[in-house]
Amino acid sequence: MNAAPISETLKSEITTAMKAGDKERVSALRLILSELQKDAKEGDGDELAVLRRERKRRFEAAEAYREAGRPELADGEEAEAAIIEQYLPAELSDDQLREIVAAAIAETGAEGPKDTGQVMKAAMAKVAGQADGKRVSSIAQEALSG
Repeated sequence: MNAAPISETLKSEITTAMKAGDKERVSALRLILSELQKDAKEGDGDELAVLRRERKRRFEAAEAYREAGRPELADGEEAEAAIIEQYLPAELSDDQLREIVAAAIAETGAEGPKDTGQVMKAAMAKVAGQADGKRVSSIAQEALSG
């Protein structure tokens, strides 16, 4: 996916949100756009990786705020994460992940937990950003230890 589509979509949605007076959405969209532009300047240009990283940061911040007894701040972070998710491809189901992991195990000839790294590498290439590494790792370990 090239840099223009998500960035261009964000620019038009910022305008729409501004007209609607939705300050939180404008703020979140501007932050996402800024991160995408910064990444494009640095030469990486992988918009989906940037969006996944930013979503992960929001969830980690929300968790930290909840642990610190600040649920109102956690809610704001989770709201931003939900906005970011709108621009990401749909997550794979656990059943789909199990199929991918099973194929990766067959492909690599993995026989046990010591082969998790090989399986992860093969599976993550097929997942193509449609699942978090933690989920893939969990399913891979479950499959290799069973």
